Amino acid sequence: MKTKILKMVAVTSLVAGMLAGCTQPKTSTAETNDKLSVDKLVVTYVTSPLNVPSVIEKENHVFADNLKDVDIEYAEITSGADQSQALASGDVQILHAIGGSSVIAAVAGGADIKILNMYSRAPEAFALYSSNDSLNSPESLKGKTIAGPAGTNLHELLVAYLKKGNLTIDDVNFVSMSIPDARAALEAGSIDVAMLGGPAAYNADKSGLHKVRDGKGLIEAIICVVTTQKFYDEHKDVIDAFMNAQKQLRTFMQDNPEETKEIVEKVLELDDEAYEAMYGQYDFSLEVSQSDINGLQKTADFMYENGMIQTQVDASSLFIKQ
Repeated sequence: MKTKILKMVAVTSLVAGMLAGCTQPKTSTAETNDKLSVDKLVVTYVTSPLNVPSVIEKENHVFADNLKDVDIEYAEITSGADQSQALASGDVQILHAIGGSSVIAAVAGGADIKILNMYSRAPEAFALYSSNDSLNSPESLKGKTIAGPAGTNLHELLVAYLKKGNLTIDDVNFVSMSIPDARAALEAGSIDVAMLGGPAAYNADKSGLHKVRDGKGLIEAIICVVTTQKFYDEHKDVIDAFMNAQKQLRTFMQDNPEETKEIVEKVLELDDEAYEAMYGQYDFSLEVSQSDINGLQKTADFMYENGMIQTQVDASSLFIKQ
């Protein structure tokens, strides 16, 4: 009798174990806390013009929560050219928000830089402003001093607008400087036109400055998220975790619009009117559409035709090879 009981117990235990093995859900990589292949990740942090995902990410520690045991560092680099250089040198591994024109310029120069996904699109958020309302045509800008960040959507806007009057960047006195510095220079009277975006553009409108032209119909104003093909190939686990974090960011923004607004208004010192006026100009979807590819190709062709790059760039080659 004792032997039979022992056999029954053994069989019951075996069956229970088999059932448990069949019904227990598989453990994900995140749940096993597998160590990622880097100890530190440097990501750019740029809030202007209105980079809502970047603000939410840093305030809510989204990257840190998704990349366990990885030290997340932020590099506040606003110039597109400087961002590309930092990526090429290895000082930064991911550019969380860089203009499509800057990506194209870097690729044309032979840099290893690849787009992971879109960050935003907002042509109306970029504009040229002046205190002189007689500057109302491309031709009227000839010989004027115009300032703003080089290698950005604003730079592309200026060149595109000048082209409508058969002018080039050589027909104006272009000075490269940050958006805040350009606004200050305009107020001081040391420049004729400031290239502004986001809060700076909104405040320029509110203060009564003359809007010479915004980007609608001239540029696509695509902002991208990029890395290098080398880093992707060597640390795909890190990129996968990063991509998942980006999805969480967009979900949070969609599901918590009021909290998103509250966080961004506090960090960027905006009121409700300013935030709502600007936020509606942005499309923050991550997915790459054919329209995005066409827009990047349009920018690449434009840059080549206007001597901003010396080699033609195929927009389809800009994306990460998986």
